[in-house]
Amino acid sequence: MQTPLEIAFNNMDPSDFVEARVREKAAHLEHLCEHITSCRVYINAAQKRHRKGNRYEVHIDVHLPGHELNVNNMPGDRHAHEDVYVAIRDAFKAMERQIMKWKEQAKGKVKVHEMPLQGRITELHTGEGFGQIATTDGRLVYFHKNSVVGKNFDDLNTKDTVELVIQYDESEKGPQASTVRQISSMKFKDTP
Repeated sequence: MQTPLEIAFNNMDPSDFVEARVREKAAHLEHLCEHITSCRVYINAAQKRHRKGNRYEVHIDVHLPGHELNVNNMPGDRHAHEDVYVAIRDAFKAMERQIMKWKEQAKGKVKVHEMPLQGRITELHTGEGFGQIATTDGRLVYFHKNSVVGKNFDDLNTKDTVELVIQYDESEKGPQASTVRQISSMKFKDTP
């Protein structure tokens, strides 16, 4: 960190043990992300005079290049943060999640949701209750009428476009679709 760690106590006396725990947790954050420029931790006791039953709030401000991350750890459970060390742990875990998210965004790694597999129905055997789908990745996949969702099997036609989920271990004859859902031809993409 470019700026030394700042720790402030509010409505409670400073404690070397609490400060040591905060320094340990802050060092872990710095180990996770070397880009942290400053970190401020505020520990607040809800009431100054209580020895038992007092709840602690921990606020953490972390500065990164171009960003400021904040955790305002207000206890949701009435008794969860009667222990200052639990409140510190929870606040730093929340900050750790924010830092990891920031690092992913800084690297340009954004979650991309995979498109479901699509295909066209090539064969239908309505009397027997099964058919085959030619998938966009070049496979021929069997499906049973019980795997059709959102529509009746009898309403399907050859050349209809569908999305499907394949199960590989259910049939000796090869992969079969466990779920088949008809889609409009507007949503259909000919390439995987």
